[in-house]
Amino acid sequence: MICFELSEEQRAAEQMIRDFTAREVSPRIQELDEKRYFDRSILKKMGDLHLLGICLPEQYGGAGMDYIGLGLVCEELEYVDTSLRVIMSVHMGLNSLTLLSWGTDYQKENYLIPQALGEKIATFGLTEAAAGSDAVGIQATAVRKGDHYVLNGEKVWISLADVADNFLVIAWTDLEKKRARDHSGLSCFIVERGFEGFTSGTMSRKWGITAGNTGWFSLQDVEVPRENLVGNEGEGFHLAMFALDQGRYTVAAGATGLIRACLDASIRYAKERETFGQPIGKHQLVKQMIANMVRDYDCSRLLWMRSGWMKNNGYRNTRETSLAKWYATVASERAASDAIQVHGANGYSDDYPVGRFWRNSKGAVIYEGTREIHTLMQADYALGYRVDKPSRYNLPKYGQSNT
Repeated sequence: MICFELSEEQRAAEQMIRDFTAREVSPRIQELDEKRYFDRSILKKMGDLHLLGICLPEQYGGAGMDYIGLGLVCEELEYVDTSLRVIMSVHMGLNSLTLLSWGTDYQKENYLIPQALGEKIATFGLTEAAAGSDAVGIQATAVRKGDHYVLNGEKVWISLADVADNFLVIAWTDLEKKRARDHSGLSCFIVERGFEGFTSGTMSRKWGITAGNTGWFSLQDVEVPRENLVGNEGEGFHLAMFALDQGRYTVAAGATGLIRACLDASIRYAKERETFGQPIGKHQLVKQMIANMVRDYDCSRLLWMRSGWMKNNGYRNTRETSLAKWYATVASERAASDAIQVHGANGYSDDYPVGRFWRNSKGAVIYEGTREIHTLMQADYALGYRVDKPSRYNLPKYGQSNT
């Protein structure tokens, strides 16, 4: 049975994040958001706190916490700002946990350990201009030449694109299968920023999460050593879907934190603001919006914690994590919209944080599977049209590691 009582270690992690964000981020997050400035120093500070390897085994430089601990960290980070949780999603969820599960000893030694220690920052490269939900629509290619591959292509909407050191890149290794849209022609590679032919840039007109870095990177005849192939040729699609399972988990937990931020802000304002001779919290329709946030917070937390428990125990959780991500992100968008409504005209300005919450919430119902994709997934599971097939590697059960 799942236990809802957090361990001392988990509570300590929660408090550590609260203290850290209150000291280092909260006092200036509005300014960072307004200036569209990503403070790179936050990465070193997160590394010093062992957050960048929070749930990786100690043998790989990690802190050795469980997957629920990772969710708690993500919830607390997004309570302050989504940009902080995004770092954990791409560095840990999409990249490092994939290497933990699928990487070779060489890859773990040379990439996973430095990432766990915060010495190197990592991200994930799947999305392209014509490929998002339609993953096989990507155009990037990887041609084998002797002991290396030559990669060409461009990825967009990549978190930490202009910051990260290491990238997991999905590209076609079988051009015949590319023409046939057969996903078994996709493969996955570790690409370093320092490889010749790699360039990146920052997207300057992004609408939300403006305190974070989002951008593009280009591969022009980039030579990647054969030992940087993750998994086998043709397993890139399976690797990408595996990575998304972990990334969606962090998104679900983070969106839960955003709901709580909306709830707390709305409660404070509802008690302070008076209309018709009484605090607006006394008005029934304001109570309804706050009650909806309470409901959505508890439901979202239960859903992501169930996924975390399943991860801890080595159970496949693609369906459960999809549901958690779908529910929590849609609920966070609803909570942010209602928080603005509770604040009235003041919510329609940057004098209060709820406008930032709403801008940030919108991205999560789009990335890592749109709400429409997750709607279809859940229906297909219920109808029996979708059944998860065994994967060659699974996320290691808590306390174990794939070898």
